[in-house]
Amino acid sequence: QVQLAESGGGLVQAGGSLRLSCAASRRTFNYAMGWFRQAPGKEREFVAAISWSGGSRNYADSVKGRFAISRDNAKNTMYLQMNSLKPEDTAIYYCAGGSYSSWPSNYDDWGQGTQVTVSS
Repeated sequence: QVQLAESGGGLVQAGGSLRLSCAASRRTFNYAMGWFRQAPGKEREFVAAISWSGGSRNYADSVKGRFAISRDNAKNTMYLQMNSLKPEDTAIYYCAGGSYSSWPSNYDDWGQGTQVTVSS
């Protein structure tokens, strides 16, 4: 099992930017990674995913054009650059590792989450 740890969350005004990081405890070949989020009273939803090589990336429609997922396998770290943030982006953001997918059930490893709050 791989331990994942998120960082970079915080409070930002609408229109601002944040960059989340997710550090993995070890390198695992062919290990896709993704970001999910959960707002109060709502189910966990897919945000973005990236394949092991970085050659495939997928985004939820709600974040396309605003968020960018990337990874640095040399550092065992994945990133989520979030621009033009909106109040509806407020949620706990989780990173996950496993098979390239938009479904949470395809991921075996999860971080503890980092809070992102966007004020209007």
